[in-house]
Amino acid sequence: MIKIDTGKIFQTIEEKKPNAVTLSVPDGLSRGALEIASAIREKYGINAIVMGDSCYGSCDTTDSDVERLGASLAFNIGHTISLEKLGRHTILIDAFDDIRFDGVLEKALPILAQYRKIGLTTSSQHLNQLNEVAALLHEKGLTVVLGKGKGQLRSGQVFGCEFYPAFDIKELVDAFVFLGQSRFHALGVAISTGKPTYMLDPYMEEVVDMESLAQARMKRSVLAVYKALDAERFGVIIGLKEGQIMVRRALDIKAKLESHGKGVVLMAMREVSPARLNEFREVDAFIQTACPRISVDGETFDRPVLSPPQAEALILLMEKKDPGSFLERRHWL
Repeated sequence: MIKIDTGKIFQTIEEKKPNAVTLSVPDGLSRGALEIASAIREKYGINAIVMGDSCYGSCDTTDSDVERLGASLAFNIGHTISLEKLGRHTILIDAFDDIRFDGVLEKALPILAQYRKIGLTTSSQHLNQLNEVAALLHEKGLTVVLGKGKGQLRSGQVFGCEFYPAFDIKELVDAFVFLGQSRFHALGVAISTGKPTYMLDPYMEEVVDMESLAQARMKRSVLAVYKALDAERFGVIIGLKEGQIMVRRALDIKAKLESHGKGVVLMAMREVSPARLNEFREVDAFIQTACPRISVDGETFDRPVLSPPQAEALILLMEKKDPGSFLERRHWL
C-alpha cells in the first residue's frame, strides 16, 4: 500500500498559509489526491485543486500554472528526489510503498547466485526499502553495490531518463536488480548499462529478466535512426512541460541537421503523440527533446521520432562515423 506523506502537506500549509494549493499525482494515486483535497478543504478552509493530467515525474511540474489558478503552492506527490522544492511554488511530497520484498527475494536468490556482485536500484516508491533489501541480500552471501546519488537522484534511484547511480557502477557489478513493479524503470537500467537486469515485482512475487525486452527496444531504436537517414525534412520538437523545455538542445540539433543539407522546422508541443504528429504530413521524421522514453518505448509512430541520443547517432551516421551503443549512457537527454 502506498502511503502519502500527508503530514508534510499539512505542515507546509500551516507554515506557508497559502490561499489555495494544487495537487499533482502519477497515475494510480488519483483517489489519494481527491481524499487529500477534501481533507485540506475541511481542515484549512482553502481550495485544493487536483491537476487532472497525468504527472510523469519531477520534469512534469505545474509551477507556472499555480498563479494562473489562483493558488500559491503546488504539491507534486510521489516523485521523491534529492530536493524538497522545485521552482517558486512546487513542494515534493513522498509517497512510499510499504509492501515487503521477502517473498520475491527468495525466488530471486537462485537466479542471482550466478553473479558475484549485484547493483541495486529502484524508483521513488521503494527508496525507503533499499537498505533493508541490501542487508537481506548480503545475509544470503551476495555483494551489493549502491550507486551514489547525483543531481536530483538519490543513491540507488533511477528516473526514466537518468541512470547515474546504475551507470556509474556498471563496471563494478555483474548484474542489476531493480526493486518494484515498473518495467519502465527496469528497462532503462538494462539498456543504459548493457548489463543483465532483473526486476523484482513484490506484488506478483515475480522475477523478470529484462534482457529480451531491452534487446527489442534497442533494435527498434536503431531501426528508427536508420529510417531517419532517408528523411529530407525534420520536425525538431521542444517539449512544453516545465522540466522538458530544452530550447538550446533543439537549436543545436537543428543547426547540425541543416549543416547536412536537411530542412528543419522547429515545433513545440506539450504531448507528443501519433495523433498530433499525424497533422504534419509534410515532415519526414521528427526529433523530440521532451522525454526520450517517448521515442524508445512509447507509442508506435508511422515515421521516425527520435530522442536526443538517437539524433546524435543519426548525425554521426551522416558524418560516416560509428554511433556505437548510443543508449548506453548516464542520461538520455
